[in-house]
Amino acid sequence: MFDRVASRYDTLNSLMSAGLHHRWRERAADRAELGPGDSALDVCCGTGDLALELVERVSTDGYVIGCDFSEPMLDLARDKAAARGVDGVRFEWADALELPYDSGRFDAVTVGFGVRNFADRDRGLAEMARVLRPGGRLVVLEFTSPRRFPFSTFYAVWFDRIVPVLGRLTSDPGAYAYLAESVRSFPDPPGLAAKMDGVGLERIRYTILAGGIVTIHSGVKATS
Repeated sequence: MFDRVASRYDTLNSLMSAGLHHRWRERAADRAELGPGDSALDVCCGTGDLALELVERVSTDGYVIGCDFSEPMLDLARDKAAARGVDGVRFEWADALELPYDSGRFDAVTVGFGVRNFADRDRGLAEMARVLRPGGRLVVLEFTSPRRFPFSTFYAVWFDRIVPVLGRLTSDPGAYAYLAESVRSFPDPPGLAAKMDGVGLERIRYTILAGGIVTIHSGVKATS
């Protein structure tokens, strides 16, 4: 499914978020609290936007790896990095449920709009925590369902009526029906925070953005 929508993924992200997804990724990258010389892994990196935000923070002394299981998405991410002349980042295939990286390797691990797609969310979160160094930070940027009027009503109309119409611009309209269903079935912010606690993260907090449409969760890997 992600292979089929890759060519229009960025365009539809901008349409569906009114361009705000770039700002959301900036804020998620800030939450990682990276500095020059640090290392980061962006899981489910898609076309690379969050990974490229992270590169700006680690400078030329650090490095970022973006991984995904969709090769067409990775190809677009590589092209984007090359067009911008960005060094210090590479994009490679990986399964989020079985990350091919040593335990404790990264100073930060991020995932933007990817946890909803894990076949096993607990396992995916545990894998991301595993590859974090003690004291490292996991950041999760994800959609959520607003609970309060008028945002709850707007959100329902948007996902039930507008998103399927936008999805028809792609070769796989069913992908955007899946998007709406995946958001509805995703844990609420306290529920995701509990799952992060369950994989050994501490100092967990979350910020709700855009009237309850998006959240940024972060947690720190225990040092002992």
